[in-house]
Amino acid sequence: MKSGKAVGPDDIPVEVWKCLGEAAVEFLTSLFNSILESERMSEEWRRSVLVPIFKNKGDVQSCSKYRGIKLMSHTIKLWERVVEARLRKVVEICEQQYGFMPRKSTTDAIFALRILMEKYRDGQRELHCVFVDLEKAYDRVPREELCYCMRKSGVPEKHVRVVQDMYERSRTVVRCAVGQTEEFNVEVGLHQGSALSPFVFAMVMDQLSEEVRQESPWTMMFADDIVICSESREQVEENLERWRFALKRRGMKVSRSKTEYMCVNEREGSGTVRLQGEEVKKVQEFKYLGSTVQSNGECGKEVKKRVQGGWNGWRKVSGVLCDRKISARIKGKVYRTVVRPAMLYGLETVSLRKRQES
Repeated sequence: MKSGKAVGPDDIPVEVWKCLGEAAVEFLTSLFNSILESERMSEEWRRSVLVPIFKNKGDVQSCSKYRGIKLMSHTIKLWERVVEARLRKVVEICEQQYGFMPRKSTTDAIFALRILMEKYRDGQRELHCVFVDLEKAYDRVPREELCYCMRKSGVPEKHVRVVQDMYERSRTVVRCAVGQTEEFNVEVGLHQGSALSPFVFAMVMDQLSEEVRQESPWTMMFADDIVICSESREQVEENLERWRFALKRRGMKVSRSKTEYMCVNEREGSGTVRLQGEEVKKVQEFKYLGSTVQSNGECGKEVKKRVQGGWNGWRKVSGVLCDRKISARIKGKVYRTVVRPAMLYGLETVSLRKRQES
């Protein structure tokens, strides 16, 4: 674990275990073996602090525009990493899942989608894409569904019970600028801020989509960000309905307001996609995993946004970068942390025109 992270209710930072060195390794090994044997963890670890983080878009007074991050004990996060390592040895996640998988990243999913769009544009054929958004995906996962998916994925029963115990009797308080609430029980969903939750969620999505997903790149997932592609509008509409039904059956819900449809190389009269009788919003561009894709297959808007992002990052730290009293080493670190990532993110997936290179 990285240093400098916010601590949980026990106020024990991960730096404590790092400073103790071999003594910490021996103690934690004994502790974790005891937990694995008894299949019961400390009651203190069941407590957390929920901090609402604004998503930087929408109404600041709307609760739906905030993401709740749980501050948990760093020690339980170490235990979760041990459990995750064991689960990864026995669970195989489908190739369509790009999120939280070794040697995969957002740029792999973005690149696959761009290549598919370019092929259809060059072949003068239509490609229909639906970008599916799930409502509160992490918060809606039923606990019983979690156990079912683990068993179906081949997880040993002992490890299923260990993970199940992590979510039993979990309690939290909400902390905000004016104070914090009384403690209450959390009986549904995964912990946002947990070290284990990302892989567990990928495993749940793998099982939920087993009957409806198609081969990559016709179906691509990055955690709960789903792209469904097809050569015909009717087929993509049918696939969307199958996804909706499969997700609803397992306690999850498609967000109709955020799910959008885009047609690449569109001909006249291509029509729209409907979900349960309601028209899905049709767009000419979509921000997929932070990178803008356009229905005409061009990349001009994404290039402009990267340039703008670089300038915005520069303005934020220009006081540091232009200060003669600050060393070049510090300036370089600030530049590599703030400016360069904003400017270069996802550009390895973009095919530049000659006019854009200049």
